[in-house]
Amino acid sequence: MALEDELGPQAVKIYKAMKDMGFLTEDKMGTAERITMGAKLPKNMVMNALQELQAKGYARRKVREKAAGYYLVR
Repeated sequence: MALEDELGPQAVKIYKAMKDMGFLTEDKMGTAERITMGAKLPKNMVMNALQELQAKGYARRKVREKAAGYYLVR
């Protein structure tokens, strides 16, 4: 199945933005703020898309001291 078949349009845009920015491992994860700047979408859309990516197993969230980090797993 293609990525576009499983995810909504905002989630696909966030996925591609995270891939372009290199947020692919736990060592190189990015905050929601950095993903928002890279994707050029409103923060609430980015947060909803990140939740969709997490629910479908494309991304993981790791809680840190100041801000949570997000990275892609597939």
